[in-house]
Amino acid sequence: MAKKNLFPPREEMLALAKDGELTVKVTPNAGENSISLPGKGGSDLTLLVRITATPENGKANAAVLKLLSKALGLPKTSLAIIRGHNARTKVIAIPD
Repeated sequence: MAKKNLFPPREEMLALAKDGELTVKVTPNAGENSISLPGKGGSDLTLLVRITATPENGKANAAVLKLLSKALGLPKTSLAIIRGHNARTKVIAIPD
């Protein structure tokens, strides 16, 4: 059985970034860690991120940064949450 790819192509994810910022909508307590693009036909530029971590003591935020760094091929230290630390919709600063 082929392994399911849990990330969209890097170029498509980076295309959603605007001015070095990437907006993500996080679903904590998910069954598996995954990233998906917004639905077709919508003008929403929000990346959908599902993580297994719980939203307590910053665990979910750390898991989001770790998953995004792996998917984008960037060091985890180059990503930072700049808005939405306590919200499901977060804005992540990414290097140009």
